[in-house]
Amino acid sequence: MIFSHKTFARGALIACLVGVIPEAGSATGIVVHDARGRDISVDNPQRIVSIGGAVTEILYALGLQDRIVGVDTTSLYPQSALSEKPNVGYMRQLSPEGVLGLDPKLILAIEGSGPKETLDVLENAKVPLVTVPESYSAEGLVQKISVVAHAMDVEARGACLSKAVSADLASLTDLRARIDKPVRVMFVMSFLNGRAMVAGRKTAADAIIGLSGGINAVGDFEGYKPVNDEAIVAAKPDVILTMQRGREDLDANTVFGNPAFALTPAAASKSFIAMDGLYLLGFGPRTASAAHDLALKLYPSLASAAASWRAAEPSADCRH
Repeated sequence: MIFSHKTFARGALIACLVGVIPEAGSATGIVVHDARGRDISVDNPQRIVSIGGAVTEILYALGLQDRIVGVDTTSLYPQSALSEKPNVGYMRQLSPEGVLGLDPKLILAIEGSGPKETLDVLENAKVPLVTVPESYSAEGLVQKISVVAHAMDVEARGACLSKAVSADLASLTDLRARIDKPVRVMFVMSFLNGRAMVAGRKTAADAIIGLSGGINAVGDFEGYKPVNDEAIVAAKPDVILTMQRGREDLDANTVFGNPAFALTPAAASKSFIAMDGLYLLGFGPRTASAAHDLALKLYPSLASAAASWRAAEPSADCRH
């Protein structure tokens, strides 16, 4: 999906306008319209359980790490998050006891967290639970920052971060304009019983491929699905993309050793890219940098054009 300068200029303008609103010393009855369509009242965002790597990353980028009393296992950035904060488990397998035992005053959970039974218990416990929207797009990323900042009563900091992220995303538009022939990219999550689990439409992998100027080689279905050998050969991927996640990392030898992948253009050119999972797919503040890095791996000829590029987000001081 390609995004225009006009889209980001409008987003940056909104961010600037929001930024002139002074931040309150403490929240008093803030109402957040969350991803589940509910209006959540937040009175005391001082003890936060953060569920979702992008949510935690945003909170740290906004200088709010001292308010976090617990994180989930996907909160891998910054690296200190999991080591200095109690761990409440995997975002899709949460237990109410693990979350409520930390005496939170607010729970920020990325959309898709669960299970539903746990979320129901948390809501009945009368602790404000804000479900942060997860939309794999540039606009969705800015919205995610806005919702977190609003819930935490730091609107100006959120506007600052949104402005920097929007500027970085806009720079990708210029980079993509220099691509003459987009390459076909297949994201491989894993192998399941000998079949490759790959990313279709409406996934973080599909979105990051688009932001980087590539074409998803298997865009005829939604979500992550196992595909047969015939589908792999027919997709004709020029590049295989995967994520690094520790012991279960895929490598080029494993992928191209598969008979179907051995017949692809990617195998012929040994085009295989592996990147950190949260950085690549997290859709947090670093997403533009991840897409920029991926673009240079997909199109080495862009290196000279991108040599002077510096991401705005890391240098933006949005913590005060």
